[in-house]
Amino acid sequence: MSRRSFIKKTALTGLGLSAFGWLDSHAVAFSQSLPKVNRKRIEDRIQALAMYGQDENGHGYRVAYTQGDIEGRKWLMELMEKAGLNPRIDAGGNIIGSRNGKNPNLKPIGFGSHIDMVPDGGNYDGTLGSLSALEVIEILNENKIITEHPLEVIVFGNEEGGLIGSKAMVGKLTQEGLQQVSQSGLVMGEGIRAIGGNPEEIGSAERKKGDLHAWLELHIEQGGILESENLQIGVVEGIVGILDCEITVEGFANHAGTTPMKLRKDALLAASKLTVAVNEIINSVPGTQVGTVGKIEALPGAYNVVPGKVMMGLEIRDLSFEKIEMLLGEIQVRAQRIAEETKTTITFRREPSFNLPALTDASVQLKIQESANALGLKTKHMQSGAGHDTQQISLIAPVGMIFVPSVGGISHSPNEFTKAEDMENGANVLLHSVLALDKQG
Repeated sequence: MSRRSFIKKTALTGLGLSAFGWLDSHAVAFSQSLPKVNRKRIEDRIQALAMYGQDENGHGYRVAYTQGDIEGRKWLMELMEKAGLNPRIDAGGNIIGSRNGKNPNLKPIGFGSHIDMVPDGGNYDGTLGSLSALEVIEILNENKIITEHPLEVIVFGNEEGGLIGSKAMVGKLTQEGLQQVSQSGLVMGEGIRAIGGNPEEIGSAERKKGDLHAWLELHIEQGGILESENLQIGVVEGIVGILDCEITVEGFANHAGTTPMKLRKDALLAASKLTVAVNEIINSVPGTQVGTVGKIEALPGAYNVVPGKVMMGLEIRDLSFEKIEMLLGEIQVRAQRIAEETKTTITFRREPSFNLPALTDASVQLKIQESANALGLKTKHMQSGAGHDTQQISLIAPVGMIFVPSVGGISHSPNEFTKAEDMENGANVLLHSVLALDKQG
């Protein structure tokens, strides 16, 4: 039996159903008996939140710590208040809304996302997970369902600017980090204060390992895999690690008309060879790793001068830390050969902000799979190529992520879009995953 078949059989058996004698008509009947989210309410709130920070051209600018972010957070907190969550803002600027469970001795189940966006971004990234978390609470209220565990809806501050709120929650936001300049133009500490946090007491936002029973985040895929394969739900196996390197190629700047080709020390030629080599090396091993040369600057930058210096930006992403290190090592070996061939020098400087891969919890994955199966939804186990607050929370709790399709695989763009049906599917999986985790004890 394949792993996928085993998971499906286990999921259905865990729900008291036979994986092999369960007729489609019974599956439909069972699915219809489950509590469901309100699709229109989610869709309407997505559009309502999109108005905060919108410019005169209808483009979104709800960058963290800007007025649009402040107003959008206030609007969301009012909705949370109406849902009985009594929201508060911790020292890191995270909004936390709590709902009591039957057993106050149990640790809370947390779920949510963020609502800040990149400049000129889309209306679904982060927003869907935050509003769907609120929707889960409202459905529980409407169905008079009280969970055993307390529940926490968490909306992190400044996800797009470096996972700032979630770093504060796991004790990883340093004083140096508080002094960095955010996309709003404010220093991080000032920005946190602008949204109601307290940078002077940043340590009070920290949660310890075991403080949460589990964490779930619903998110748009931000890629095109689910749509291309006609699947409704992505069960995220982990969030890739991200390694950035600044590469400096040094040759010798000289007159382009009088310097013979064989005597040149052309830094851009070496950089071009290295760019091709990166692509070859990344594709030389099996897996879903990616490598990108996304930045390049040639100096002095004139038509009639052989480039004497080139600055390059290299990024490698994968779920395996060991594979990232192996690929970087191969690239460095190839770089040395290219330097010798082109009579240049090539040096690498690793950026300090390396994000380690974060694997999601196997038991949480199974609950997500169970819920999707019960709802009759087609799934795919997949990795996240983008960073999320969940990778920080994985340091203190078992975590899981649910993906829904992004139309055209477009994200971080005004053209970002997820269909209402897909939002509904994801929110329903979130709802039933929370309920399944609650039964874990």
